Amino acid sequence: MDGGVSLEGDVIEGVPGRYWHALEDGRIQCDLCPRYCKLNEGQRGLCFVRARSGDRMVLTTYGRSSGFCIDPIEKKPLSHFLPGTPVLSFGTAGCNLTCKFCQNWDISKARDLDRLMDQAPPEVIAEAAQRTGCRSVAYTYNDPVIFLEYAVDVAEACRARGIRSVAVTAGYICEEPRAEFYRQMDAANIDLKAFTESFYKKLCSSSLGAVLETLVYLKQETDVWIEITTLLIPDENDSPQEIERLSAWVMDKLGPDVPLHFTAFHPDWKMRDKHNTPPETLLRACRIAKQTGLRYVYSGNIHHPPSQTTHCHGCGAGLIVRDWHELQGWGLDDAGRCRACGTVCAGLFEGPPGTWGRRRQPLTLKGLAAKMPAGPPA
Repeated sequence: MDGGVSLEGDVIEGVPGRYWHALEDGRIQCDLCPRYCKLNEGQRGLCFVRARSGDRMVLTTYGRSSGFCIDPIEKKPLSHFLPGTPVLSFGTAGCNLTCKFCQNWDISKARDLDRLMDQAPPEVIAEAAQRTGCRSVAYTYNDPVIFLEYAVDVAEACRARGIRSVAVTAGYICEEPRAEFYRQMDAANIDLKAFTESFYKKLCSSSLGAVLETLVYLKQETDVWIEITTLLIPDENDSPQEIERLSAWVMDKLGPDVPLHFTAFHPDWKMRDKHNTPPETLLRACRIAKQTGLRYVYSGNIHHPPSQTTHCHGCGAGLIVRDWHELQGWGLDDAGRCRACGTVCAGLFEGPPGTWGRRRQPLTLKGLAAKMPAGPPA
């Protein structure tokens, strides 16, 4: 996708960014995502946080967060990655997509960087995760690919402490930065927004093809644990035919063990004229996906424990019984096998499940940050 909207800035400060090159006409081109924004001096890309300052690209949000919260890992959603454990979640501002239905629009569409009040160098985040007993850190709320340099440094600091990293992303990223970004990730939930190019173009100003490339790359070229989420919007991407095509593609290209989450839409941002997704639409989608051969299919944003429980594909026993984001039953042994029949359940399971439950705990890191250096690693 050539170009993209760029906004004039005043004095733009930030740390040096990667993945750009100079053009013959004097502009520089951002090569992070398929938008390829082309910038004159003082301009920002569509994501708003990657900008031109002098003759280089800078990331304006390094070390600054819109907030931190300890969540259940199931909220990302990840159903097969360290179930029941707490994850330290954070984001920055901006986004490289323009989804009209964005449900985090106050963060992802932010144009006021002063809202990024929580100073958070990478080592501070890693230490906070360790002190609070979090098994992982999630890069979420807005898309982490746009703050790649920051996310990579945080992930490296976390890995040194035995803390895993989780990307919650739309997967809209170019080949070279994609390899660097996911080299530091242990799990990812990819937001597959629909299964038509027209949806992506009309409602997101992006492309389906680039996201499918990311999914295939993750499955074939990495050890990253992946799950997929599709937000079903009435009359936009919820037809049985589209659900069948999407599910069949996942089965064919990624295999039966990649979990697929269908979640309910609520009116927000620029799509307030739509109705909430009926629960039956989600349950129908789950049935269709399972009929294509997918083993782990879930509903989200509704209360329906049967469609949020992990069942053994060998004998049908309940392996991980869930009520919303809380675990209520556990049928796996320490090796991740069904206790009833011995069938292996795909995912990352390390002994007994966590007991964090459905709690959400806001967190501030200002006290920790004051004791540690604020810049990127030397």
